[in-house]
Amino acid sequence: MYIKLTFLLGFTYFSLIAKAQIRITDPGKVAERQVENRANQKVNQTIDKGFDKVEEGIGSIFKKKDKKPKEEPSSGKNEKPDNASNENENTRIAESETVASVSTEKPTLKSYSKFDFIPGEKVVAVEDFSQDAIGDFPAKWNTNSAGEVVTIAGTEGKWLMLGPEGVFYPEFVTKLPENFTLEFNLATTSDFSYYSGFMRTVFAEVTNPAKNFSVWKGFDGDKQRGLELGLHPKDAGGQQGIANFNVFEGPAESIMKNEKSFPAFHVPEHNVVKVSIWRQKSRLRLYVDDFKVWDLPKAFNTTTNYNFIAFSNQGYHVETDRYFISNIRLAVGAPDTRNKLITEGKFSTTGILFDVNSATIKPESYGVLKDIANVFTENPTVKVKVIGHTDSDGDDAGNLVLSKKRSESVKEALAKDFGIDKSRLETDGKGESIPVSPNTTAEGKANNRRVEFIKL
Repeated sequence: MYIKLTFLLGFTYFSLIAKAQIRITDPGKVAERQVENRANQKVNQTIDKGFDKVEEGIGSIFKKKDKKPKEEPSSGKNEKPDNASNENENTRIAESETVASVSTEKPTLKSYSKFDFIPGEKVVAVEDFSQDAIGDFPAKWNTNSAGEVVTIAGTEGKWLMLGPEGVFYPEFVTKLPENFTLEFNLATTSDFSYYSGFMRTVFAEVTNPAKNFSVWKGFDGDKQRGLELGLHPKDAGGQQGIANFNVFEGPAESIMKNEKSFPAFHVPEHNVVKVSIWRQKSRLRLYVDDFKVWDLPKAFNTTTNYNFIAFSNQGYHVETDRYFISNIRLAVGAPDTRNKLITEGKFSTTGILFDVNSATIKPESYGVLKDIANVFTENPTVKVKVIGHTDSDGDDAGNLVLSKKRSESVKEALAKDFGIDKSRLETDGKGESIPVSPNTTAEGKANNRRVEFIKL
């Protein structure tokens, strides 16, 4: 499919025609925004020179489109994934091929055997951009730059494309307790330049973030306190990704910093990764997919009132480079599996994740399953009933069947991958019949999609 971009300047029109993998609803609207952004960012350049660079850049980023991986058979339930979007079938969608091809090689639960991430106990914020129209900046966010919601071929749901140098933050996050987890998907354009800046995740204490925007060092003047985690898809040789870490106290340079490499994700077959961040009081852990990048015992300042999350783009060396974020999930609390299961007799988790409309367990669930398996190992006489629960999307009967299949999958995983005797595990499913939160919000639905363990 081809996309036609029309730029308006005085009485002159010209067209650029190209293939791409980002699906955009209103090409004319996007083109006009790009012209406006270019004028604001490069006032000392002539319009013609700016357009020449755009034309050259667009020609350089197009890659052959990969075939979309086959989807797994549906269980019959019309379940909405964590990062799915609601798109109008009558919406005009153009395909433009800029981003990442998605790997067709699916990781297994066993491949995540070193992944010990455990998400927070309660989901308090979910952002999948499903409420936002393609081509718009998300309504619940703010920025001092430019960005828009797009789709990426071969992936589910919508993404926020981060524009030129600036800060992008969700206005609905106003408090970060001493125990929380943040998860999100990160993607880049295929030929991302080594000289383009890092994508940084910022945690800070801020009284008025919109008052004094900057790429990071100007937040709230001299009251700036916080830390930032930078990620870049490639190093100078292109063989590794780069991660850096900085802690700031006031307007001075960072008081703690470090840098290290992690497995690259700039290669064409793998431009999408899962980022997981875990805070336990002062301790910080950062994972890219199953690789643990940081495990720092004294990263967070326990006297800082962290109330702000932002994604900061340091700037693109090549105009067609872009970062994309999606499927953001913030959870709070420190799960206490042993105490709740052994002492209280009941443990519930939203950290065992499944493929959409499926009972297949996602590999990033490994840390939670391992934690539960350890309880069985340390308490050899304990027997448990595993109960699956769903949200209210889809029909009741389909949800009930799906919840039962998912509880069986958990039983099989604990037996096969962790050596737990099946005789110690019973299974059941309740579908959508016992919600713990209203099914009226994304956060409520995320909390209702859970697996419960009840001591027998």
